[in-house]
Amino acid sequence: MRLSEIKTYLNEVDEVNFRMPEGDYVPKHFHVTEVGEISKDYIDCGGTIRIEKKISIQLWKADDYDHRLQPKKFLDIIRLSEEVLKVGDYEVEVEYQGATIGKYNLGFDGKDFWLLPTTTACLAPDKCGIPQSNEKEKVQLSNITKSTEEACCTPGSGCC
Repeated sequence: MRLSEIKTYLNEVDEVNFRMPEGDYVPKHFHVTEVGEISKDYIDCGGTIRIEKKISIQLWKADDYDHRLQPKKFLDIIRLSEEVLKVGDYEVEVEYQGATIGKYNLGFDGKDFWLLPTTTACLAPDKCGIPQSNEKEKVQLSNITKSTEEACCTPGSGCC
């Protein structure tokens, strides 16, 4: 989700709720402690230089149980970051404290914002020899020989 989408959704809701991937709510007394633009310059395992920009929003819960962030206040924080820091309209990454700081993508279901799991991946599978996850290895049955069959584990072969 891009920053502009969050702003649109904040104009449509009466309260700001975040839900964890499992469905539990982030406690209603959370704070938005940071809104900023992060630039990551790196080289992937295939040797390609990459530049990635994201908007980082950090959520934090304190012990002030009566605190509630209103949509207008959240919009004000975002607008201030756009005005002062000149942040762009990039994809948003949310940081939230669990056992360690978790990084999440963001979704919206018409009522609540959802913290969506992020994953790592090889960015150059064609250069690393990693098969694409959605592609099955193609094997011609005519290429399977008796020697291949004999190399397989059989009872008593001692391979296991």
